Amino acid sequence: MTAVLEISGLGKTYKSGHTALSDVDLTINKGEIFALLGPNGAGKTTLISIVCGIVTASAGTVTVAGHDHAQGYRAARTMIGLVPQELHTDAFETVMATVSFSRGLFGKPRDPAFIEQLLRDLSLWDKRTSKIMELSGGMKRRVMIAKALSHEPEILFLDEPTAGVDVELRRDMWNMVRGLRERGVTIILTTHYIEEAEEMADRVGVITGGRLILVEQKDELIKKLGRKTLTLNLAEPLTAIPDELGQWKLALAGEGNELVYEFDSRAEATGVPSLLRRMTDIGVQFKDLHTRQSSLEDIFVGLVHESNGAKGEAA
Repeated sequence: MTAVLEISGLGKTYKSGHTALSDVDLTINKGEIFALLGPNGAGKTTLISIVCGIVTASAGTVTVAGHDHAQGYRAARTMIGLVPQELHTDAFETVMATVSFSRGLFGKPRDPAFIEQLLRDLSLWDKRTSKIMELSGGMKRRVMIAKALSHEPEILFLDEPTAGVDVELRRDMWNMVRGLRERGVTIILTTHYIEEAEEMADRVGVITGGRLILVEQKDELIKKLGRKTLTLNLAEPLTAIPDELGQWKLALAGEGNELVYEFDSRAEATGVPSLLRRMTDIGVQFKDLHTRQSSLEDIFVGLVHESNGAKGEAA
């Protein structure tokens, strides 16, 4: 695979002494969708802001499509489109004027045919003469994406792209992002919606406390770290877990009508067959059972909790 973005040893410490990023290494491949997950204040927006030239790094290097960010800023920045979390644009300008102006800012020649196709792809052509102030929040978000794509960048950053939009529009935007990837655009998104990363991303990075604690193929991450939960619907409710079942670390749920057992699906011995045998031996019967694989959200919460716990012990 060809690397389109290479970040090495990136750090940011503000004059106040707050360290927003610490020694971040990350390589993004051309044409992939990369999701950066992390809680509020984790460093996601700071990382994007440095790569996009909004914030100056304290340490490290950034190379964009072969252009050193520090030595060839203009060439590097031209390769990047940014859709910020906040909607900032001139409310009194029309959609067409706003998007065309953004193209000119990057020194691109006028290309009405390209702008028309871009607006059509984003379902904005019918709104081309509307003022930004007249648009819905979802349409304004689409205009921000059109502005970011107006100069034909190779990399598109989406910072919380579907924050505050309804479920239907969110799905439309997911389809739009896939379409961009098919055209060769590399997508890097930050999101609070775990299902967004699970739905779209090729790879996932988890950042917390300014440190990138994990980067992994999404499917491999779920496969490697995912746990399964076995839920047994009991024939008769229990008021407590029998002592004979203590070794399985079960939990009671559903007002005593369910026994819940979490296990590592990768383990050679999951403990499930022996649990079922032991239940039969002591007369605890069940009428149904089902398993659930851990989602990306379960894994994310566990990783952040584990990282914060390690930092607490170190302190």
